[in-house]
Amino acid sequence: MLLTMLADGRLHLTGIAKLAPHLIPENRDELLERATHRSKRQIEEQIAEIAPRPEVPVVVRKLPERRTQPILELRPDGVAPAVGASASPVPPSVVQPLSPGRYKVQFTASAELHHKLERLKALMGSHGPDGDLAAVIEQAVTEKLERLEARRFGRTRAPRKGPVEAQETQTNSGRSSRYIPAAVRRAVSERDGDRCRYVDEHGRRCQERDRLEFHHRHPFGLGGDHDVSNIRLMCRAHNAYLAECDYGREAMAPDRRSRSRASPAAAG
Repeated sequence: MLLTMLADGRLHLTGIAKLAPHLIPENRDELLERATHRSKRQIEEQIAEIAPRPEVPVVVRKLPERRTQPILELRPDGVAPAVGASASPVPPSVVQPLSPGRYKVQFTASAELHHKLERLKALMGSHGPDGDLAAVIEQAVTEKLERLEARRFGRTRAPRKGPVEAQETQTNSGRSSRYIPAAVRRAVSERDGDRCRYVDEHGRRCQERDRLEFHHRHPFGLGGDHDVSNIRLMCRAHNAYLAECDYGREAMAPDRRSRSRASPAAAG
């Protein structure tokens, strides 16, 4: 069964390796059906439901200083340190689901970040969580998210206008501006769940939540308006792809070059 699902693309090797220890005749059909076309992270979350692990303790400790040895390379004139080589790469962060709704998060922080966390706990005082570092970080992240979402998606605790009133105001003032009213951005982001709306030919929706952009179903440059029904959230890649479909690849070539210059990683 696993080999068949691997062959037709419903499961990947990493997912099989993680699921195998938990498969028994009584649960295999349900687990494999839920794991079909799922990412590694989604399968890990599925396993956390059927085999929850205890929560990990909060630990903050100073790591010992690493004594790095230079990486050498052979050259025609002898042996010399390799240019740009790093003998001790920074270990990646760890995010592992432990049980439904609970995650283990582990990363290496700088001395500056540790100092800022201590200052934050001191400033929060009696208004903050009692020594719970995870709660301190969550509260700080929540406040930062609220500020960023207010700027990007127009979210506010007391919106002055709804999407209909905002659209009417812009219609009365003319449609020359590409600016999407805050109420419209807010309604679109809430409807789309802060996630790319693109759906492929197999009915699978894009999982991307980073670098989201607002896409007009009927292009603004071709007469489309800023109505909520005409706007969807798209990741940068799918927004660029749909723009090429709407305007043509040649017309979007300057935009592709400007994006590549702004993002060296994308250019590679």
